Amino acid sequence: MRHIVITDPKEKEILAQLEKRTDFKSLRMKRLLALPDLTKKANSPVKILFDQIFKLPRFADFDIVDFPKIVTVEQNFNLLNTPKDHPSRRETDTYYVTDDYLLRTQMTAMWSFYLKDPEVLKRLETEGHIQALAPGIVYRKDEIDRHHFPAFHQIDGLLICKKSQKVITQNDLKEVQADLAKGIFGPQIEYKFLEDDFPYTVQSLEMDIMFNGSWLEVNGAGLVNPIVLKNFGLDPEIYNGWAFGFGERLAMIKMSIPDIRILWSDDPRITSQFIDIDSKYKEVSKYPSTLRDISFIVDKSVGLNNYFEIVREYAGNLIEEVKLIDSYENAKKFGEGKMSYTFRIVYCSPERTLTNEEVNGIQAKIIEKTKSELKAVVR
Repeated sequence: MRHIVITDPKEKEILAQLEKRTDFKSLRMKRLLALPDLTKKANSPVKILFDQIFKLPRFADFDIVDFPKIVTVEQNFNLLNTPKDHPSRRETDTYYVTDDYLLRTQMTAMWSFYLKDPEVLKRLETEGHIQALAPGIVYRKDEIDRHHFPAFHQIDGLLICKKSQKVITQNDLKEVQADLAKGIFGPQIEYKFLEDDFPYTVQSLEMDIMFNGSWLEVNGAGLVNPIVLKNFGLDPEIYNGWAFGFGERLAMIKMSIPDIRILWSDDPRITSQFIDIDSKYKEVSKYPSTLRDISFIVDKSVGLNNYFEIVREYAGNLIEEVKLIDSYENAKKFGEGKMSYTFRIVYCSPERTLTNEEVNGIQAKIIEKTKSELKAVVR
């Protein structure tokens, strides 16, 4: 395997500008950027899983690509054929550092660096094909529960070749997805394919596996969209390819991890459990949960991910879930364009028991921040 590190001098400049800022949005992004990339952390289930992929014979000659965490709108969305009105572009979903730069939301943004690298393009011309894997951390605003966190990990695979060398078909997608499933879950794993849709691929497929009596989605793949090939200056009459992607959820499934926060734990009672791909998580102890409800009235234009960001800011990994338990509008009572929400916040640490005093202190800060940042009326 060839390890390729592609940098962008502009990233240092953007990071320096971000470091000087003290607004709350910037503070949140700086906290996220300070998190470790678990694809590179020893004893991390994420690294163990991704390393297992690297060992598969199919990927023996693939490049391993690292690229900047801060990318442009063009690199993350435009070049990959993401529609202008796609929800992923909204500020309620994506961390924008500036109007033009953002924290990468997908490892597929690797294409924007790999397919523009002069040495890579030279190899494509002389050897007729290029192939790469890109593991890393990505960032998206999201809900709060056991399976979502604003920083998470993905691995993307990409193969581009001349049609004179090989014409890629949907059967190739099935083969690579099947290899992935067998490499992680064993040769006897039962799987099926369903149609899927991604802006940067065509004839796309989702693969589900039968695991513990249920069908679970594990990855997606597709043929590289001819529109995207053109965006990178590659003639789709000459070139074709396939791509796949999946995330850390596979590590959680494979290793019986019930809560995404466990992936981030530094507790040796937890980290010592993860040795190889067949490791299974055993609960250290079931710590009690503490519930707090909050009701507030805000403008209907306020995205709920903005509220989840506030909760994350003050509670961090002490939150197991934030449930929306009620929402309604009443123009006579609240005013035009207003909405009432009631959330139940479930406080529970995977590592220790929380005190009421600690929870009350955090809840008070969340309430005050909800008032000031969202211009909310707390009921």
